[in-house]
Amino acid sequence: MTETFREPTFLVLTALAEQPQHGYGVLEDVRRISDGQVRLRAGTLYAVLDRLRVEGLVEVDREEVVQSRLRRYYRITGLGAQRLAEEVFRLRRNAEAAATRLRNSGFVPEGGPA
Repeated sequence: MTETFREPTFLVLTALAEQPQHGYGVLEDVRRISDGQVRLRAGTLYAVLDRLRVEGLVEVDREEVVQSRLRRYYRITGLGAQRLAEEVFRLRRNAEAAATRLRNSGFVPEGGPA
């Protein structure tokens, strides 16, 4: 069984699943993905990225210099995509179980938001 992700890890991998991005791009994408509910700080992002690199879930795609500053782009690895897919399946299964129980208990009417 694989370890579950904390929300920042899940969102960073989700941001990188579509295309390689640099740090600021990941920060903005996480904000968009979460509909503004999650705003990572740079320190949190780079701690997550460093850990994901060590775990082999992301890697550096390329580096470029922009206005005399190094911009590093990250991309998800095959292993990272596999682990993200497993987490999506786990979360979906759990959400469906919760929705079924809420409907069965009468808390959410049939066809309701859950």
